[in-house]
Amino acid sequence: MAGALRQFTARYLAPGARVELIAPAGPFDQADFARGVERLRGRYQVHFDASIFERQGYFAGDDARRLRELEAALAAPDVAAVIAARGGYGVTRIVSQLDSARVRQQAPLLVGFSDISALHALWAQAEVASVHGNMVAGLGRTSDALFARWCDAVEGRFVASFTGLTTISPGAAEGVLLGGNLAVLSALLGTPSFPSLAGAVVFLEDIGERPYRVDRMLTSWRNAGVFAAVRGIAIGSFTQADPGPDAVSVESVLHERLYDLGVPVVAGVPAGHIDDNAELPFGRIVTLDATNGQLHLHGRQA
Repeated sequence: MAGALRQFTARYLAPGARVELIAPAGPFDQADFARGVERLRGRYQVHFDASIFERQGYFAGDDARRLRELEAALAAPDVAAVIAARGGYGVTRIVSQLDSARVRQQAPLLVGFSDISALHALWAQAEVASVHGNMVAGLGRTSDALFARWCDAVEGRFVASFTGLTTISPGAAEGVLLGGNLAVLSALLGTPSFPSLAGAVVFLEDIGERPYRVDRMLTSWRNAGVFAAVRGIAIGSFTQADPGPDAVSVESVLHERLYDLGVPVVAGVPAGHIDDNAELPFGRIVTLDATNGQLHLHGRQA
């Protein structure tokens, strides 16, 4: 696809940088969070508001608290990154009240995944880079080696390539890596919060969605014309997606819904709701070689 790619602002961390922790979605395990905070404090200046521990049903406090916390994080002086405590559910209830111009002005790095995909969409609208990767509570459970890799990523040093991926549709493309959780992004479809994916290599992952529901969401994307302007698709993990009585697998659904779009498509990127959740640089240019099952993340900054 011809045309220049969008230019994203990328502000990766340096040791000693100020990071703001937020809980814009669900409540989290406080012991895991404490261990994650301890690890982060060994390398960065860590700040969070005491209200982060509030709970209201399946939210980390009410909408007003979570929105206020995120707005305060964006307004904090010298903030280099905004890191989510956990995903869950709740960001879609507040994302429409957030201003992409504020994100563009402050340009902090966003780190998170799952429900945080709604914020990745906002950062994409602002053309500010973000990292699809582990969150604070997850950092409290992970190994030292994976935490070291996470630090490398948020400091701008990503794994260079993924190889051995499964080809769904052959071909090669270069584009800006964007995307996230399929269900969360699908919830934004048709709203002003849905990001432009023109010129993107789109990454998608999910958890707990039966194959027919994955089919329904991808069909909605097709019917809405979302895939018309993308350059390629890279599929991550689709966990807890067991077939129903019909025996249709999620792998067969992904193939059938994506193979005929006229762009290169691969599956098997090791990122999403898995223990070894590889960090992905949203907002950077990557190259996708679907014919040979490769995704190269060492491309130049968008």
